[in-house]
Amino acid sequence: MNVQSLARPLNTETVWPDKQALTLTKAEQTSITTEELNLFYGSLQALKSVSITILANEVTALIGPSGCGKSTFLKTLNRMNDLIENVRVEGRVLVGDMDIYSPSVDVPLLRKKVGMVFQKPNPFPMSIYDNIAYGPRIHGIKRRSSLDEIVERSLVDAALWPEVKDRLKQNAVSLSGGQQQRLCIARALAVEPEILLLDESTSALDPASTLKIEDLVTELKQHYTIIMVTHNMQQAARISDRTAFFLLGEVIEYDRTGTLFNNPKHEETENYLTGRFG
Repeated sequence: MNVQSLARPLNTETVWPDKQALTLTKAEQTSITTEELNLFYGSLQALKSVSITILANEVTALIGPSGCGKSTFLKTLNRMNDLIENVRVEGRVLVGDMDIYSPSVDVPLLRKKVGMVFQKPNPFPMSIYDNIAYGPRIHGIKRRSSLDEIVERSLVDAALWPEVKDRLKQNAVSLSGGQQQRLCIARALAVEPEILLLDESTSALDPASTLKIEDLVTELKQHYTIIMVTHNMQQAARISDRTAFFLLGEVIEYDRTGTLFNNPKHEETENYLTGRFG
């Protein structure tokens, strides 16, 4: 993959009509911070006083047994939990200094800034080109030359361009599972997010496709903040800079990945990493 492509500026004709609404200063783009974050599904508390700071241009892995709150936490970062009935959120989630649960926040614009890729690839039943152009069109980009550039840049940055450049009109659902997942990453990148959320995005893929996604994530962090849920301890150790261990809705331990894996401070963390539960 051509890493330089990740930093290429957009054509000056590519103007996002709503870009200014969520523009933050460079200093404000350095982290996501949660403060005493609690989340309830009705009477069930799924997150308990989660306070954590996630640094920019790093890969942060969220690990822990099934049902411990990892994916729930991930979805609080772009308010995907809003789509679920009887959800109540307490505390604050800050992107820079913007409280994303403030009533004044435009949620569609937030999700443009904080993109998400799910466990199972979910390409739209339309052409490869139209999958990538879908988001930019929604946000007001209509000029064909601008869309062409966005589609190519996004597919290059997702390490998929060489495989699909001659069949952009082909239906995206005809791609292999690994290609579909990279397409979904490209679709997320097309609206120029600053933060990318990956919810077990390699768990349904074969080893070769998983390796391609891992290599891609390592390169993308030069320009994006990446938070990933994974059950694969080896994957977290390979590609993340920091790791948070969740258990029963709480963050038990959060540290640099090498430190957490090699010298965990809490017995629960060590027991999970050594396979005693989970």
